[in-house]
Amino acid sequence: MARNKHPEETRNRIIDVSLKLFMEKGYESTSIQDILNHLDGLSKGAIYHHFKSKEDILLAVTEKLYDGQEPDLEVIRSKSSLNGRDKLKAMLQTSINHPGQSEMFSVAPNLLKNPQMLSLILEQTVVTAKTFVQPIVEEGIRDGSITTSQPRQLTEAFLLLSNIWLNPMVFPCEFDEFRDRFRFVQEMFKKMGADCLDDKVLDQLEQYNLTFTKKNK
Repeated sequence: MARNKHPEETRNRIIDVSLKLFMEKGYESTSIQDILNHLDGLSKGAIYHHFKSKEDILLAVTEKLYDGQEPDLEVIRSKSSLNGRDKLKAMLQTSINHPGQSEMFSVAPNLLKNPQMLSLILEQTVVTAKTFVQPIVEEGIRDGSITTSQPRQLTEAFLLLSNIWLNPMVFPCEFDEFRDRFRFVQEMFKKMGADCLDDKVLDQLEQYNLTFTKKNK
C-alpha cells in the first residue's frame, strides 16, 4: 500500500467534507459512508486511519470551528482600559459571537447523547476558567467592579451555568423556558456582584437555541 504523502491535507479534507454534510443533513443523519461518498478516491480505511469514529470527526470539526478564539480573549484580558467586570462581559460576548458558534449549533447533536463531546466541553471549561476567567474575576475584585469574596466558585458557577445549563445542545427547551433560565442566571450573578449578562447576550443565545431546536426536531 502506498504511503500517504499528505496526511494533514487528507485529515483536513475529511473535516471539511464532514462539516458540510453535518450542516446539510445533521450529525445524526450523516454516516461514515456519506462522508466517504464525498471524498473521491479515499478509502474507508483512510478515514479510520485519522479518526476512530464519527464522534471523533465531530470533535475535530468542533476544534476547527473554534480555532482562533483564544487570541481574541487574550486581547481582552490585556486591555488596561477595561475593569474586571467589563472584561468578563467582553469575553462572554466575544465567545458568543464567535463565527464558529452559529455553525456549531447547526451541526451538533444533543450532547447528553454524545458524552465524549460533552466531556470535551467540560475540559475546555476548566481550562478557560483557569486561564482567562478567574484572573479577570480577581482583577474585578481588586478594582471594585466585582464584589464577590469567592472568585474561584463564582468563576466555576458562571462557566458551568453558561456552557451547560444555558446551552441548548445540552438542555434544549422552548423559548419561554429558555428566557426564564437566562433571567434566573442573570439575577443570580447580579446579586453575586458580577453583572455581565445583558439582553444582547440573551438575544444571541435565543437565536442559537432556535437554530438548534429546529435542526433537531
